[in-house]
Amino acid sequence: MMRRLLALLLVVTACSAPPPPRSAVTPSPPSPATLAAPTGDHPVGTTVLHLTDTSRPDPWNLDAKARELKVTLWYPGEPGAGARAAYMSPKESELVLRGSRAEGVPPDMLSRTVVYATETAPAPGRFPLVVLSPGFTKPVSTLTSLAEDLASRGYVVAGIDHTYESYATTLSDGRVTECLACDSDTDPGFGTGVVQNRAADVSFVLDELLSRRKEIDRTRIAMVGQSIGGASALATMAADRRVRAGVNLDGTTYARIPRDFARPFMFVGTPEHASGGRDNSWDRDWKLLTGGKRWLVVKGADHQSFTDLPQLLGALGMKPLLGTPSAARLAEITRTYVAAFLDEHLKSRPQPLLKEASPSFPEIEFCPDACGA
Repeated sequence: MMRRLLALLLVVTACSAPPPPRSAVTPSPPSPATLAAPTGDHPVGTTVLHLTDTSRPDPWNLDAKARELKVTLWYPGEPGAGARAAYMSPKESELVLRGSRAEGVPPDMLSRTVVYATETAPAPGRFPLVVLSPGFTKPVSTLTSLAEDLASRGYVVAGIDHTYESYATTLSDGRVTECLACDSDTDPGFGTGVVQNRAADVSFVLDELLSRRKEIDRTRIAMVGQSIGGASALATMAADRRVRAGVNLDGTTYARIPRDFARPFMFVGTPEHASGGRDNSWDRDWKLLTGGKRWLVVKGADHQSFTDLPQLLGALGMKPLLGTPSAARLAEITRTYVAAFLDEHLKSRPQPLLKEASPSFPEIEFCPDACGA
């Protein structure tokens, strides 16, 4: 009898016990991100090239007698099945997340990001070339959403991973290099040195691509970059006349340019650049640009708004900043205005969107005249 009473007491106690506190409940892991779909008419193909510039030592690794670079190509592809590309490798994901101090996220989470490019052959024809350069510490894969969209619109896109300036770059032998330049980023003249090195990287990559890739129209080349990659676009144009037009996505500029710099250039950035809150480099360079120049401010944007980061926040367990446009809207703004600028200057298609403010994009202000109006 006592045993039956004890058993009954245990059942009643278990049934009436309070639920565990919320902190003890394990939350569901975040789901991998899916990037915005390309908006153009072409399927998107991709491949990776490993190039070595034996004419110069590596500027960051003093033991390397040559400069090794990883270049990702996105291009208008042939229809048909092909293996879907990876956003980055699991090891690259681990190093990027560690360098970015992302906590509580599976180390391979970024490698599971869903993209649209496949390993298919290039479509027949010759297409304008756009060189992409990422921000400091970031692999060029963080500009994949823009790259895929441009390829779907009829551009070959060459994204350069500037070795040792990123948290992770995989070389041809499988080694994954880390950010040696991060040890020097507070040195005087660091930014100037970086953009000079990147300009040399771009010129070498152009030499290689124009001799290897039949789908590229060598007379129609532009460069687009984010942060110091955007600054490098202007530095590259100053050093290499093959680059006909450039776009700087929120990057402080360092290279000095000559007066009457007549090739087209577009600044796209946050309100801080327009107010002078970050620096005066855009004001300085704006006065020297005499080609088809544009300066656009995206209201509510932050420095990473022009990369894939807004689309990755959910997968990283993070929330967007208050007042920032949605990830989908930021992707639409960046893609639309960059493509319009390139279409005008590489495809000779006039773009009314670049002439004045559009009611379809109330987030955009034209500077310097209309900023803050």
